[in-house]
Amino acid sequence: MFIALLSIFIYLLLDSHSQKTLKIRVFWLWLSQIVTSPDGNNGNNPEEGGLTMSRDMLGIAVRKLVTLPNETLGSVCDLLEKLSDPQWVRALKKFLRKENPWEAPRFSVFKTIKLGNKDTESLQRAIKNAGMKISDWSRDIMSKPTFTLANSETTVELFTATVAELGFSGHTCFNNICTRIRELGYELCPAEVGPQLRLQYPDQPSNECLYIAMESITDSDGDLELFYVGHGAYGRWLSTNCGLPDFVWSPDHRFVFVRSK
Repeated sequence: MFIALLSIFIYLLLDSHSQKTLKIRVFWLWLSQIVTSPDGNNGNNPEEGGLTMSRDMLGIAVRKLVTLPNETLGSVCDLLEKLSDPQWVRALKKFLRKENPWEAPRFSVFKTIKLGNKDTESLQRAIKNAGMKISDWSRDIMSKPTFTLANSETTVELFTATVAELGFSGHTCFNNICTRIRELGYELCPAEVGPQLRLQYPDQPSNECLYIAMESITDSDGDLELFYVGHGAYGRWLSTNCGLPDFVWSPDHRFVFVRSK
């Protein structure tokens, strides 16, 4: 509401000079009526539907706006419209701290693992022999043609980040997460990373769950699945979770991805 009011006010300031004074006075009078509620609480009671700001706050902003040249007001109006997006709010705070607001976050290498050193059957057997568990759903998608292994032994650096660390303030869908990973200069994991990470991560902390950002694989029931590597009350697991593009993840879910080549 505060942003909308300021945007309207800036529009009036940008209007022709002949009508500007009258319009601003009418607008300011209107603001005075809606910001100050009849009981004198400045409209700050949410139960009354009032504004969550004080009249002083609005007055200070308006007094500063009237001193700005028209070319600056246009930019301020554009900024106010964008501030409905939490990402722009975070960027503005960084800018005010003299930080680069659009600098991509840098993630440290989480783990380096080997790919391409086992076929599917021996990989599953190695996980079991290591005292770890592999779910039927994991075995199922590992049997599909779209689950492929590296042609030769190679190493890959893995990175992890929560949904929040990727820049999302709330719940977001898997498709947005994958897009964001690529925007930051990283890439989705080969599907082989799921079982190989499980095998090569025996010291995984308890209660940790890592979801593999990968191209989802269709299982025998026709559902899209992705791997996750977890350590819970029943041991160390390789299992799967929903890989639908519109499946929603919370800010604290942690994904694994690789560096873009």
